[in-house]
Amino acid sequence: MADPNKDENSSSQFDDSKHSIERFLSAIFDNAGDPLFIKDDKLRLLLVNNAFCTMFGLPRSEIIGQTLATHVEPSEMAHFMANDIQVLEDGIESISEESLTTADMQTKMILTKKNRFIDPTGKRFLVGVVHDITQRKYTEMREKSRSQVLEKITSGEPLKAILNAIVSGVEHENPAMLCSILLLDEAGKTLSLGTASSLPDFYNEAIDGVKIGPEIGSCGTAAFINERVIVEDIQTHPYWAAYTELAKEANIGSCWSQPIRSSEGVVLGTFAIYHHDKHSPTQTDLTLIEQTASLASIAIEKKRAEEKLTRAASVFTHANEGIMITDASAKIIEVNDSFCRVTGYSPEEVLGQNPSMLQSGKESPEFFTKMWQTILKKGHWHGEIWNRRKNGEVYPEMLTISAVKNAAGDTEHYVSLSTDITANKANLKQLERIAHYDLLTNLPNRVLLAERLNQAIEHCKINKRSLAVAFMDLDGFKIVNDSYGHSVGDDLLIAVSKRMKRALRKGDTLARIGGDEFIAIMVDLDEFDESEFVFERLLKAAADPVVVKEASMQVSASIGVTRYPQDSADAEQLIRHADQAMYMAKQAGKNRYHLFDTAQNKAINTQHKSIENIRTALERDEFVLHYQPKVNMRTGEVIGTEALIRWQHPSGTLVPPLEFLPVIEGHSISLELGEWVIDTALSQIANWQSMGVSLPTSVNISAYQIQQDNFTNRLATLLAAHPDVSPSSLELEILETSALHDIGQVSATMSACHKLGVLFALDDFGTGYSSLTYLKRLPAHLIKIDQSFVRDMLEDTDDLAIVEGVVGLARAFQREVIAEGVETSAHGLALLKLGCELAQGYGIAKPMLANDIPDWIANWKADDSWQV
Repeated sequence: MADPNKDENSSSQFDDSKHSIERFLSAIFDNAGDPLFIKDDKLRLLLVNNAFCTMFGLPRSEIIGQTLATHVEPSEMAHFMANDIQVLEDGIESISEESLTTADMQTKMILTKKNRFIDPTGKRFLVGVVHDITQRKYTEMREKSRSQVLEKITSGEPLKAILNAIVSGVEHENPAMLCSILLLDEAGKTLSLGTASSLPDFYNEAIDGVKIGPEIGSCGTAAFINERVIVEDIQTHPYWAAYTELAKEANIGSCWSQPIRSSEGVVLGTFAIYHHDKHSPTQTDLTLIEQTASLASIAIEKKRAEEKLTRAASVFTHANEGIMITDASAKIIEVNDSFCRVTGYSPEEVLGQNPSMLQSGKESPEFFTKMWQTILKKGHWHGEIWNRRKNGEVYPEMLTISAVKNAAGDTEHYVSLSTDITANKANLKQLERIAHYDLLTNLPNRVLLAERLNQAIEHCKINKRSLAVAFMDLDGFKIVNDSYGHSVGDDLLIAVSKRMKRALRKGDTLARIGGDEFIAIMVDLDEFDESEFVFERLLKAAADPVVVKEASMQVSASIGVTRYPQDSADAEQLIRHADQAMYMAKQAGKNRYHLFDTAQNKAINTQHKSIENIRTALERDEFVLHYQPKVNMRTGEVIGTEALIRWQHPSGTLVPPLEFLPVIEGHSISLELGEWVIDTALSQIANWQSMGVSLPTSVNISAYQIQQDNFTNRLATLLAAHPDVSPSSLELEILETSALHDIGQVSATMSACHKLGVLFALDDFGTGYSSLTYLKRLPAHLIKIDQSFVRDMLEDTDDLAIVEGVVGLARAFQREVIAEGVETSAHGLALLKLGCELAQGYGIAKPMLANDIPDWIANWKADDSWQV
């Protein structure tokens, strides 16, 4: 039966005639995608297809009958011909991978298959087929290079080595390319060299550290805009306008730069491809630059993450603070070495435990409830807490607890940082003691005395009671000091102070306010007669002989007494009134007490007269300023002067300030005189400036002056009158800080003056007028150690201890410190050893007229012993 699907007359029926077969074979040969060729035994090409012609870029007429030796690199041609001859001779099929560089100088990788064919006449022919494997080879090379780079990344090799491998791989695959990788700093401002070994050193040095920005070459711009930048011709592109000469010297004509981005899209650096000539990228080139930048980002991100982890681990391990990490249920999961050192527990003893194991019991449950409420509300808590070490010792620490949350906002961990402040507490306690107690006698000093006297006054007001203030000065003490020395004098003071303390009643206070001066406060008195027998006992305690180092010596006491509320003055004034009464006792023959009464009225009358005299003197321009230089003993630099007022009395006497300033304290004339001093000092600073001398100057102001509501405005007006003088050239020294009634107001005033550019110093520090409260709350940048301590510090261990304490106090509060009363080079040397470099005093220069200052500066030289 015939096949119904078969049409014997169909036009598509295959014609198996010889002519038809040759025609079909020729069509197949010419349309084959791979180049095909046939050579004779002389290696001449007899037959080639269209793909072969295309590969060489030649017409068939220039190929047939040729060996193409002139169209192939000599080394490659020699290889081809040797292989052809081998196949023709032994007839064994040859399959080999080879390189082929054609007339257009493009090198391809090819897979060549060759066989021998012998016709019926016995002639030998070579039949070959060529397959272009360039792209496959490039892909293999790129994958191999990428695998090698990834292996380097995972094996932890240095970033430099990894970047070198990335660049070398690209350059190896593309010999015409010169590559670089630049790294952006963490601030996102500048690019530094990662690798660019094929570029000239001078070029790399020139671009290393370049700031990114618009039109900063290809790389600086790409990093700045976070986009790829293609510059095909460096010499004409505006981005390279500032670098054309550098590029010309480096023989680079084009530069394509791709930002290297993190997984979050943040710029980490740039990958760039250079060519010696102008060059446009192909799509393959663009893919290459993008893939290479991506590979570099993996290396850079991983290394930066490793460095961050290393830093974090180092901080955790070596931090001075104790670090404890808990899970969300507050179970301890990690602690550092400092935690173990402070608590005494090993990691094994605390891991898995609750931090409550450290509680001392000093804090109440309410304390911890509030603490956790704060953590849950704000995410952190900071404060002081008492914990217990493993050995049972309770210690204070400063603690910060922070909640660590995940991306969903849920708390995963709690981290606590703790600092053992045991030493700080001890130092603060010691500083408080230095600030409130006399180091020699262990009695309250002037500061604590003032506090207790104010408290006693308030107690009297509430309970309708009386008190007495007794100011005592030892008669004859100077003779003992001069005859037996300071050490014996100190022992005498200690012995007498103990006796006088025993002479007082329970609840009374005895304070040493300096030298051989003491003040007693007797409280809860009904009648003055109650205190008279105490005064007699004080006189006896002072007058009884004292034996020190087998030497018997005797002093007495002059006592001045005032009563409150009969004397209704404030605490400071009560002490002054008792002081005045003490001088009356001395004048009456010593070894007695004197009650302040009518003498007060006489003093007031005298004061009124003195105030009028001072007002007249100001109107007649009888006041003058002298200037005492202030220096840095270590460097020899003159750092400024202190303006000191003097009264050039018509009688010809130069009256020192202590003889007239106390009289006007608290009166309006003191404000006028204070402003005159500031104005005159500013004028003098301007005058020195015109001579080429830049010299900051400090001026003393009273507590009464700075507590005026309009003080800042008045100071601004005075500064405005001297526009050529910088406000920073003026420093204000506050005197008698114990008279500052409203510390908050004074602090605000000082801050307002700071905004004008004027700084402050605390004067006479250590005399008892300055306390830790003032030092902590008043924004003064400088502390001045009172000259009374500096002058005797070489012989008096108490004074030396006070100076050392003040220097330490300044350091603790981060204030500058200057010493007054430096009279000898030995004083300066001792101060330098204590860490005090700034000084003034007669050993450096006495106060002098303004006109003498420039010459003194020109000729002054620091003591040689200070320069060691």
